[in-house]
Amino acid sequence: MALKPTIYKFSIDLSDIDEGRYESLNLTVAQHPSETIERMMVRLLAYCLNVSEGLDFTTGLSNTEEPDLLQSSLDGITLKWIEVGEPSAERVRKASTIAKEVKVYSFNTKSNVWWSQAQGEIENCGAHVYQFQWEQICELAKLTKRTLSLSVTITGMTAFVAAESGSVEVSWVQLTNA
Repeated sequence: MALKPTIYKFSIDLSDIDEGRYESLNLTVAQHPSETIERMMVRLLAYCLNVSEGLDFTTGLSNTEEPDLLQSSLDGITLKWIEVGEPSAERVRKASTIAKEVKVYSFNTKSNVWWSQAQGEIENCGAHVYQFQWEQICELAKLTKRTLSLSVTITGMTAFVAAESGSVEVSWVQLTNA
């Protein structure tokens, strides 16, 4: 018998100072049985950083042909292909032929090794690559509950995330100049 995903419900008050975007989001996120809480929370954060019409969570780990987040236009054109983790350069190259914009959010302890090995090929694809700090992602994961209200304020390369049980500052660096 296959394991089922764990369902999380998030109510998010999003304030993106740089973009002048202020929204209330109600999101349902399925955590794949093999997915860590940290990875799921990076997917949620990537959604907040890219929120726009047509952006959706995909089946992700359940379907290796899909990214973690995908934004399509009304006429079916793939606008954004967003990966979480450390995808192969080949996968990023393929995504860059499908989507107008490709973003990768790297976050774990092997990010630096992955980037040193894949940097040349990925930079040639024109993808935007960002790296979160692993320790901050671990702190973010500690806030997680099955039903959770969050306040997310984004400014510069930092997100301030607050929940009833605490808050965390998550920062990132851009690894590419794409």
